[in-house]
Amino acid sequence: MHIQAGRFVADCQIGAERDSHDDRLAERLFAMRAIRAGDLRHARAEAEHLHLPLAEALAGSGMVLQDDLACATAWLAGLPLTDPLADPPDPRLVERLGPQRCLAMGLVPLRVLGGEVLIALAQPSEWPRHAAEVVAALGPVRLSHAPLPAIQQAVAAAASLRLRLQAEARVPAPVSARAWRGLAGWRLASMAILLGLALAIMPMVALTVVLAWLVVSIAATSLLRATALILALRRPRTAAPAPPLARPLRWPVISILVPLYGEPDIAPRLLQRLGRLDYPRALMDVVIVLEAKDTETRAALAGCPLPGWMRIVTVPDGPITTKPRAMNYALDFCRGSIIGIYDAEDAPDPDQLQKVVQRFAERGPDVACLQGCLDYYNPRTNLLARLFTAEYASWFRVVMPALQRLRLPMPLGGTTLFLRREALDRVGAWDAHNVTEDADLGVRLARHGLRTEMLPTTTHEEANCRLRPWIRQRSRWIKGHILTWAIHMRDPVGLWRDLGWRGFLGYQVVFLGAQSQVLLAPLMWTMWAISVGLPHPMQTLLPAGGVQVLIAMFLLSEALVMATAVVGLARTRHHGLWPVVPMLHLYHPLGAIAGWRAVWEAFCNPFYWAKTSHGHFDHAVGDGQALWQAPNPAPADGTALHRPPNSPFRAAPDAIAAVPVGGETAADRIARALRQGLPLADLPEIRAQPSLPGRVRTSPASIFRRVSKAREICVRSAS
Repeated sequence: MHIQAGRFVADCQIGAERDSHDDRLAERLFAMRAIRAGDLRHARAEAEHLHLPLAEALAGSGMVLQDDLACATAWLAGLPLTDPLADPPDPRLVERLGPQRCLAMGLVPLRVLGGEVLIALAQPSEWPRHAAEVVAALGPVRLSHAPLPAIQQAVAAAASLRLRLQAEARVPAPVSARAWRGLAGWRLASMAILLGLALAIMPMVALTVVLAWLVVSIAATSLLRATALILALRRPRTAAPAPPLARPLRWPVISILVPLYGEPDIAPRLLQRLGRLDYPRALMDVVIVLEAKDTETRAALAGCPLPGWMRIVTVPDGPITTKPRAMNYALDFCRGSIIGIYDAEDAPDPDQLQKVVQRFAERGPDVACLQGCLDYYNPRTNLLARLFTAEYASWFRVVMPALQRLRLPMPLGGTTLFLRREALDRVGAWDAHNVTEDADLGVRLARHGLRTEMLPTTTHEEANCRLRPWIRQRSRWIKGHILTWAIHMRDPVGLWRDLGWRGFLGYQVVFLGAQSQVLLAPLMWTMWAISVGLPHPMQTLLPAGGVQVLIAMFLLSEALVMATAVVGLARTRHHGLWPVVPMLHLYHPLGAIAGWRAVWEAFCNPFYWAKTSHGHFDHAVGDGQALWQAPNPAPADGTALHRPPNSPFRAAPDAIAAVPVGGETAADRIARALRQGLPLADLPEIRAQPSLPGRVRTSPASIFRRVSKAREICVRSAS
């Protein structure tokens, strides 16, 4: 009781200090005429509601210019304001402290002045936490203030090579794919020689061994699928609704990585969909990750004004161009305790981040990762899209939940992943050289004793339903699973020790068994020749009734595939796709083609990332309204009273005074809508003036720039 009382007193003291600082910051900003009175009231209400300092509530809100906020913060801290972009830091000082430590602490050493190192801080209040470490590395220091984005850009420019090399080698070498290239050549030669000798000297024995392994693979994967089907049928179709989140909960900052490469068409629509997420913008840290050579996507984003809670991190060019390398690089620039991942074409459920926070709060630290369900928003584009949708429903609604319940390693999906930052750093983040970094990460989490759970939320994405791109994508997946299996089987004893006997056997079934079944499926198909009386080289080696047993096993495997697809579709909104389930056997030959291409690439081009372009069928969903069957929530940095009634971030009506409409000009409202990603068609000016919509829609970026510049000039001149 004494400890709790002490904590209560400490919390009250911290709260009182924060309130005093917030009051002074508010007074300073208002005196500078940097913020409207109504906006300030909204920001104060949101900061109090979320237990945040006022500066953090304002940082991503768009209510105040970043330069004005920096000036006020520096004035309150009694520090000079510096610009680390105009006056770049000394790379030697950054290297001495360490670029990753600079990014983690939100500071950068600039230069030596009179025997002291000038430090630029983003948050002066955090300096006491880092003072001892910085002084020990650099000696006497002199403090100044700079905005966090400027500090991060300065560190990136000063230590570009160091950060790039660290991004390519975060994962320890023994469990990384980067050593595969040097061994691939002799592995390919050895396998070719052994296979040739076996077929030349003992062809029937070699075929018998291969067929026996195929039978074992089919039996193992069928057993796993049957177990998953039984577990799925034992559970209700729909889970009970989760209780609402308690208001006293300290909402964490969530950093969302969105790696883009060659996506100029879909990038603007992605920003609109992320704007539908119902989570406080002050606690959202959306990091759009671009490659330095991707000029097309950069140009497309340049025409889309980004709100304050979104930013771009540019990855320097390197020897490989992979998604995990880009995410490793951007990870150091994230400020959240939870790291999420979305792909270019993703349309997540609006309440997805709320569910993530709730589940992590309910679970212990051993639950390090949450995997959401993936689905498609264009399932009826063609037959391939329908089959792909059925396969996804089977995997994410039936098989993956079974792997969780059986405590087996889970090959994660590449998107709608949410990880505790501490656990992600512990396992080395992503393997930059693995083309299925998600599956590999799931195995490494399991090897460290960390668990993954499925989350009852859905992200819709675009089904890759063109034949050649589908084969390229599936080939990359199979190649990555093959490499992942081979990498972790370098030390089978250590893998057994880390996963236990059950996890080890499950690993063999999920990775080796499934890919063996894909690659050897053509051999099984030849068994049908015997059933219709055609000659077959294996006919004399099989015992009486052996062919019938093999065919029965094959039919049972196909029946289980179709049954899991039916059960999976029953847990989605795609009930009308059941008639295509029997056609899944036509889907498997495409997988075999992709599988053998994957084998070739695994030895000849193991790190090649077959990029899948998106946006070809994105028009089928419009703005995505029908995906959720729910009203579009306003961005959380907007007026709190405009949020959905069930949103936990909706402040009480009496906690905030609404901004009178008459206090805002039409230009103000248009600029706010553009900053926050709100649909312009909802503004009264757009509905009331027929001539205005055409001008707004034809060039929203230019209007935003003109309005923002005009307001900035007015503020400067008035102050």
